Amino acid sequence: MPMTSRERVLAAINHEEADRVPLVIGVSNATGIKMKPYQEIKRIAGIEAPDNYLYDWPELGTAEIDEETMLRLHSDVRGVLDLEPEHVRRRNREREPHSNCIDSWGSGQTEISPGDWYPGVHPITEARKVEDLELYQGWPDMSDPSRVAHVKETAKRLADDSQFAILATPWLLFPFERAHAMQGMDTFLVNMVTERDFAVALLEKIAVYCKQLMGHFLEQLGDHVDIIKIGDDLGTQESLMISPRMYRRILKPVHADFISFIRERTDAKVMFHSDGDVAPLIDDFVEIGVDILNPIQTSAGTMSDLPMLKKRYGKNIVFCGGVDSHRILPHGSVDDVRKEVKRVIGALGPGGGYMLGAVHTVMNDVPPENVLAMVDAVEEYGRYPLR
Repeated sequence: MPMTSRERVLAAINHEEADRVPLVIGVSNATGIKMKPYQEIKRIAGIEAPDNYLYDWPELGTAEIDEETMLRLHSDVRGVLDLEPEHVRRRNREREPHSNCIDSWGSGQTEISPGDWYPGVHPITEARKVEDLELYQGWPDMSDPSRVAHVKETAKRLADDSQFAILATPWLLFPFERAHAMQGMDTFLVNMVTERDFAVALLEKIAVYCKQLMGHFLEQLGDHVDIIKIGDDLGTQESLMISPRMYRRILKPVHADFISFIRERTDAKVMFHSDGDVAPLIDDFVEIGVDILNPIQTSAGTMSDLPMLKKRYGKNIVFCGGVDSHRILPHGSVDDVRKEVKRVIGALGPGGGYMLGAVHTVMNDVPPENVLAMVDAVEEYGRYPLR
């Protein structure tokens, strides 16, 4: 008898084989679809639905996928999100066209070409001392009720329906990425080496605000959540952005504290998102309580060795993602995509503990036919027992 999507996901995240490999697509910026391919998927499928943006944030460029399209994509999850405060969203809606888009932290995006936005506004670039953090007047109000006013109703509706797994994706840049947004990536990475006390203080201060928002978010969710997604991009195409030693000394304690904070308030599984080759840190992720690792960037270094990942870590962590978005999805043929799905499922799917998705957001250069080929191939190749 076929499982519901929620039953399918719950089996996978408990390292059990379901009726098929679950599909995770369309519910967060890390698992979503940009507006252009979304529009083209709707056109091919004959679906009429509005072009809304995830998090009510057009500059992010990620589409809020309508329910009919989610069904066409066979997505087994539905998202519950928070929002930037209403006054921030209103200010950005009403600002001068093409001017900088500023978030509630004072950081933001600059339009580098028509419709393309880049994180280029860093409010505390010059800060180097712990006391500089106290002088900054732009720290966010995480208790603004408009951030989470919709969360309880949305989560309850999904829970009452009980068809889809609930993947909660609060609008947080986790401390490492938020520090990049506040200072600029190059500046903060240098400060981690030359101004260690300051770097630690900044990470810890950011984490305080992240926990404040997460606390309000989890309170509104109640028991109506299966997975909480958090994340910090730590990897590059070939290695890590910082050494394993620096991660363990400076950032791992911050991550561990935040995950502990979450676990004290919910039984939901913790999904950690990090691009790049993070294989040297997987044991650390397991140690601090990560249940699910996303997106398994198969184009990056050791992460390409899927049989090794499954053999070494598959009993301790669930893998989510894995379908290459660097080469296969944007540049491959439909047949290439189908073969990639079959390969990835063959490596990561046996025994459960795997949910398929694209490696990060489906970008504007991905043909809609390839997205549909990916999700349809899961129906063909992802049925248990795997062929």
